[in-house]
Amino acid sequence: MKTGFVSITSFLLQQLTASQPHRHGHLHKKRDLVVVTNIKYVTVETEDVVVYVNAHGEPWTTKVIPHNIGATPHIQSLPPPASEPSEETDSMPSASPFVSYTALQPQISNPHFEESEAQLTQSLPTLSSTSAAEVLMVKASSPTPPGLPPSFSEPHFSHGISYSPYNADGTCKSASQVANDMELVAGFSVIRLYGTDCDQIASVLKAITGRGISLFLGIFDLTQLSGECKDIVDAAEGNWSMIKTVSVGNELVANGKASVREVTAAIQLVRSTLKASGYDGPVITVDTMIAMKANPELCQASDFCAINCHPFFDGNISAEGAGDFVRDWADQVSEATGGMSVVIAETGWPTQGNNNNKAVPSQKNHDLAITSIRRLIPENLILYSAFNDLWKEDSENTHNAEKFWGILGNAPS
Repeated sequence: MKTGFVSITSFLLQQLTASQPHRHGHLHKKRDLVVVTNIKYVTVETEDVVVYVNAHGEPWTTKVIPHNIGATPHIQSLPPPASEPSEETDSMPSASPFVSYTALQPQISNPHFEESEAQLTQSLPTLSSTSAAEVLMVKASSPTPPGLPPSFSEPHFSHGISYSPYNADGTCKSASQVANDMELVAGFSVIRLYGTDCDQIASVLKAITGRGISLFLGIFDLTQLSGECKDIVDAAEGNWSMIKTVSVGNELVANGKASVREVTAAIQLVRSTLKASGYDGPVITVDTMIAMKANPELCQASDFCAINCHPFFDGNISAEGAGDFVRDWADQVSEATGGMSVVIAETGWPTQGNNNNKAVPSQKNHDLAITSIRRLIPENLILYSAFNDLWKEDSENTHNAEKFWGILGNAPS
């Protein structure tokens, strides 16, 4: 990393250009950083600017903060952008809004997290004020902004599928039943689980060992973090090679079950707890595409961004347009988070239920939607779900379709 001073005029012009939002920001080629060595001292009365650069010293984004002339400038380091784009990915359709929404930011007090969150907040680095009069380049090892993980991960999933180990009456499936189910999902590279109950991690691990399948694990209840972390550690038995990702919560902010602060604090607590037991893979949260776009800090606290995106519930999308809808929302969330890669952690189409305007549930439309989605999302995709979840409850809000999203129909047992 070079160090030096740049003239304020050229610097501000450069930053305003670099900080403009781009759709598919993670697919754009890297820009060379130009360092001007001619020194020009000026007196400027302006607002302070915090400038974020990636690990290569390239400007990533800027933030204007209240006036504070004379403060020592400081540029924090952000991780490098994603790999170079291919011609195929550059040809993806551009995004345009489909859904209007109100940002969901419930403030829920959770006594289980007040102490841990306070401890985590105290340990986070603080940003230094940056004067526009001079800019000092610092090493790429500088602390990242509060809430960000040490480095963003580039997820590399093929096509995965979600799975829940429950019988139609809601009881836990036996290990042999889980093994029978796993015989039918062996063609997928990743299996997503949502919790640790029913000894499901150990049962699934035993059934898929040696098949080249990895697990996308989930912690379901934020009030039981310690117990669910222990369940994960016990099931892994020191071998983390098949654990692809651990998710903390599912749609908690969208459903009003936890605040953004509670979820981000939980992510950090789980990350440190599992790391102490030998796991060094990604720790994330998953929420709806609307909640993630409205609250990008959920993604930024995660090692990569993961969204649940269901075109059926939009009501204005037919089965043939499902892929375009999901691709568009992935682009929107990526842009909102500064170019982070986005994994589709849930998407699909029901085979039964009530119509939702243009969205009609049927086996034919299910097949059309899945084909459309897989065509436009060639990787980092988890389909919902492996089998019909007959243990779930239906309602008018779910268009009486909640039970019937199974990619493979009813479970064999």
